[in-house]
Amino acid sequence: QVQLVESGGGLVQAGGSLRLSCAVSGSIFSINGQGWYRQAPGKKRELVAYITGGGTTNYADSVKGRFTISRDNAKNTVDLQMASLKFEDTAVYYCYTRVGDLAYWGQGTQVTVSS
Repeated sequence: QVQLVESGGGLVQAGGSLRLSCAVSGSIFSINGQGWYRQAPGKKRELVAYITGGGTTNYADSVKGRFTISRDNAKNTVDLQMASLKFEDTAVYYCYTRVGDLAYWGQGTQVTVSS
């Protein structure tokens, strides 16, 4: 079993920054990829940023140049540094980890950007 616990969400003014962190624990024998997704009210969950097992990253067009995903293999964490936040970044952010053929999700953390 794999557990993901997010932290770091909160309320921030537009133009500000936040850092989300996801701690991964459990039977982590082969992580194929990790990412952050978000879901705003009334919208579908969407990919924000992803990092493959080999370290390749990709981002949604809407966050390129503003968000950075990183991973610390020693600590088993995957972080999302968010800068120049916009009102439209407001959403619940979910951590995602793929171990082997199985996908795991965190419980989500709320990010609210005030305009």
